[in-house]
Amino acid sequence: MGYGDVQVLNEESRITTPHLNKLAKGGAIFTDAHSGSAVCTPTRYGLLTGRYCWRSRLKRGVLFPPKDKPLIENERVTIANFLKSQGYRTGMVGKWHLGIEWARDEKGNAVFDAPFTNGPIEKGFDEWYGVAASLDMVPYVMLRNHQAVAKTTEVQKAMGFPKYIRKGPKDPNFDPADALDLFAKEAGAFINRKDEKPFFLYLPLTGPHKPVWPHERFVGKTELGPYGDFVHQVDATVGMVLKALEESGKAENTLVIFTSDNGSFMYRRGEKEGHHLSDQKDQGYRPKDHTANFHWRGTKADVWEGGHRVPFFVRWPEKIKAGGKVADVVCLTDILATVADAIGEELPEEAGEDSYSFLSRLVKEREESKRPGVINHSASGMFAIRRGPWKLVLGNGSGGREQPKGKAFEKPYELYHLGDDPGESRNSIEKEAGIAKELEAEFEKIAGEDL
Repeated sequence: MGYGDVQVLNEESRITTPHLNKLAKGGAIFTDAHSGSAVCTPTRYGLLTGRYCWRSRLKRGVLFPPKDKPLIENERVTIANFLKSQGYRTGMVGKWHLGIEWARDEKGNAVFDAPFTNGPIEKGFDEWYGVAASLDMVPYVMLRNHQAVAKTTEVQKAMGFPKYIRKGPKDPNFDPADALDLFAKEAGAFINRKDEKPFFLYLPLTGPHKPVWPHERFVGKTELGPYGDFVHQVDATVGMVLKALEESGKAENTLVIFTSDNGSFMYRRGEKEGHHLSDQKDQGYRPKDHTANFHWRGTKADVWEGGHRVPFFVRWPEKIKAGGKVADVVCLTDILATVADAIGEELPEEAGEDSYSFLSRLVKEREESKRPGVINHSASGMFAIRRGPWKLVLGNGSGGREQPKGKAFEKPYELYHLGDDPGESRNSIEKEAGIAKELEAEFEKIAGEDL
């Protein structure tokens, strides 16, 4: 989901997002929050472990089931196993995309109908219901704990955008349009389960990622084509979960965080180009119709802001005043340290080396952030580092999908003052060589030998 998809962040958005607007206004809105990567697998790794994914074996791209092995190391501390050790019941509903150890036949092919191991349960979750990866990736079947809920006896045919989906084994009853409703129902059941333990729920939704496949009751609701309708459905899904939380009586003392794993994949089209409203198969909008990534440059996968500046809302009625805005630069890796801070417990020494709590910024007036620079990472491995308004791209392009793609660590580097130039259109690398040198040195200090 892009920064500009939510009305509370983009007043000109024609996609109605009442539930996200209400959630954001009921707590704090972070206006400079970033996913750990401009694509999903590495961001999920960073969120759960508090560690930049480029420190792991995955240096670029995402995992593709069933060939890729689990990414989170066996002894790694995650939010789930940390909170479990503190007496929380831990549940996950939705998209995993961090690798699973599938059963294999004598030829080494994955057997999706057999029990599997080394998924969410082994990483600290008491229970899981969801899909192995993105909803456009095999297998097309819901999974619960260590087992598929049905046999994959049919083959899903490949389809193009907007219902983009790859060919592969499928449960005959699997319908991508039902996924968000099923996840909302499962999440509500987990929240309302009678248990004296406090709970932690990780709910990574499959939308508005491809396939852009809104349920029929949302089709045509926005006049912005399937993508607009799908974002609207995501908002409605959030509303269903928040309603379940209210009905549980636990809303006042529950910390809720909403964010996205990267920016939107929708491109910015010119006036004379094809676009999503003239042809729903087109993956882009004219700015006068919608700006999914607001005024930020680039798209999903890019090291430019559109790739990783994301919606980020935090609500905790008993602790956080409503209506706040936080301009500090934060990263999704910071959630682990923040959660530990919220329950008053120290993380193990070896855990979350890239995680810094932002809780004090929310519960204390005007406390300054002590966080070091945030490192951005593109799909192809391009790096950037943020410090205050300055951003240094350690390469000469997007590192993702937009042109020029450039190459990592190839000069001239790009230096932007995002306060004066949010569109990253004026490279100040020659004019502000001293600032660029400082940022490059900080990047090298943070990255160390993990590149």
